[in-house]
Amino acid sequence: MKLKSLAAILASTFIAGAAMAQEGDPIKIGVPVGLSGANSVVAPSVVQAAELAVDEINAAGGLLGRPLELVVADDGSGAVGAQKAFDSLVFRDEVDVLISMETSAARNAGLPIVSKGGVPYIYTSFYEGRSCNPYLFVNAWVPEQQVPPIVDYLNEQGITKFFLVGSDYAFGRGMLEFARGYIGETGGEVMGEEYLPMDGTDWTAIISQLKSSGAEALITSTAGGAPNVTLTKQLRGAGVELPYANLAVDEGTAQSMGGEAAGILISASYVTGIDSPENKAFMEAIKAKFGEEARTPNDLSVPQYEGVYLYKAAVEKAGSTNPKAVLEALGEVSFTGPRGTISMSKQHHAPLTMYLGQVQDDGSVTVVESFENVDPGDQCPDL
Repeated sequence: MKLKSLAAILASTFIAGAAMAQEGDPIKIGVPVGLSGANSVVAPSVVQAAELAVDEINAAGGLLGRPLELVVADDGSGAVGAQKAFDSLVFRDEVDVLISMETSAARNAGLPIVSKGGVPYIYTSFYEGRSCNPYLFVNAWVPEQQVPPIVDYLNEQGITKFFLVGSDYAFGRGMLEFARGYIGETGGEVMGEEYLPMDGTDWTAIISQLKSSGAEALITSTAGGAPNVTLTKQLRGAGVELPYANLAVDEGTAQSMGGEAAGILISASYVTGIDSPENKAFMEAIKAKFGEEARTPNDLSVPQYEGVYLYKAAVEKAGSTNPKAVLEALGEVSFTGPRGTISMSKQHHAPLTMYLGQVQDDGSVTVVESFENVDPGDQCPDL
């Protein structure tokens, strides 16, 4: 079976579970996501996660007696595409909420439109932190939750000299700024720090600098998806064997790279091997719904699934889809899903259990250590 085409996904203004009898107009969930561009590697898994959540909720009777409807728009993984996608979803399609994983460039471009339209926005992507807006809630990790486990682990291996490589945009620079500071605080040294544009594909010059830098380990923060693949392939091709920690690779992308990803250290709020009834049920449901088309659930798609359920909980608490009432409820509700119990209660962000993992030869991730309920720190104290 073939994966859905881009056209098919873009045409997915649909009501999952439409056969059931429900009254009232559908509640529309807008999903702006990078079906093209850097995020195109991971976007299909995000759309699948949203489709599954909507199917499950509709099959159980919908929300306030109304069906949920997904409206998907391609944001091109960047600012220009995001402006078009957000504008279309908010003002043409008149969605009730936006729930999606996006690049930081896309998120930043879309937020003014969110504010103008007064639409709640649940951001389901890990990111560089401190994006604060009354309409924005985040259920994914920030640097304070993700970076320390990696640096601490490498320090324990006797590594003190690091080389940093990133994509040249808000996420790449923001993550490495935090990493640089934390490395310094823990007695380490940054031997070099280099960036390539988000759509860049030739890492040759940077890899040459890395090899001559005297660094003992590499930490990268590239745009999720394609840049992770091109950088890793070129590192392996150049014979780089330094310990390699990637702040942006998800489990699905790691699996797509196969043996080339082996040994990469990751820090994530989700891995497929979480041993809980909720995660097992989720994994089985993904396989049952999508069969051979199922994409590997990952640290970008699972927050999307949970984001839909968090919105459901907020609407139920509010008793309506009124944006003001839903926004008041979003910081008070929780949902227990594949990652455990998630609540966006800390300044519009979520305390999360984090997993330090290492990619194996087959692309799977072995958990090295876990850290429960890691606080996101002060992200938006004025909200």
